[in-house]
Amino acid sequence: MTLEGKPDDIEEPGAGYRKPPRATRFAKGRSGNPAGRPRGRHRQAPYEAVLGQLVTIREGGTARQVTAAEAFLLQLTKRGLEGDGAAARASLTAIEEARERHGVGKGEIVITVVLVALGSLPLALEPLRMARKLDRYRETARMALEPWLVEAALVRLGRILSPEEQRTVINATRTPHKVRWPEWWSERP
Repeated sequence: MTLEGKPDDIEEPGAGYRKPPRATRFAKGRSGNPAGRPRGRHRQAPYEAVLGQLVTIREGGTARQVTAAEAFLLQLTKRGLEGDGAAARASLTAIEEARERHGVGKGEIVITVVLVALGSLPLALEPLRMARKLDRYRETARMALEPWLVEAALVRLGRILSPEEQRTVINATRTPHKVRWPEWWSERP
C-alpha cells in the first residue's frame, strides 16, 4: 500500500513508456544527479585557472614565486631576446595590450637600455639584430655584421678608412654586396 492509501498494484493512468509514475519522477528543485558536477565549477575559463597558479622560477640562482602568466611572458620575452622573431612579436604585442588595458605609456617614449657584461658583446649584437652568427649551432661561432649597421656606422664615422680597415669591414659584413658603400670606398666585395 502507498502513502496515499492506494494499493501498489494499481497502475497510475498515463504511466508507461517514457512516462514514469508521478511518485518516482524527479522532484522539483532536486538534482537528478546529486553526485554530479558542482555548480559554478566551469564558469571560469580553464586558461585563467591555469595561468593564475603560482609557479617558482629561478633567476640568477634565486628562486621566486610568480603567476604562471608572468612566467609565460618572461619565457616568451627571453626567447624573443635570443633571436626568435615570432616570440619577440608575441611578447611585444602582449606588453602593448597590457599597457593599453592599464592606460600606461600613452604619449611616452620608452628607451630600453641593455646592460652587457664585458666580453659578451656578440651576445648583445644578435638579439638587437645588428649581427648574426655564421653557425647557429656553435656557441663560439663567428659573428657577421648586418649591412644596415655597416651603412649607419660609415655615415657617422667622420673619417676615411685605410684599405686594410676597409677589407676588415668587408670581411666582417654578412652580405657585403648589399651595402651601399660611400664614394671614397676603394675596396670592393
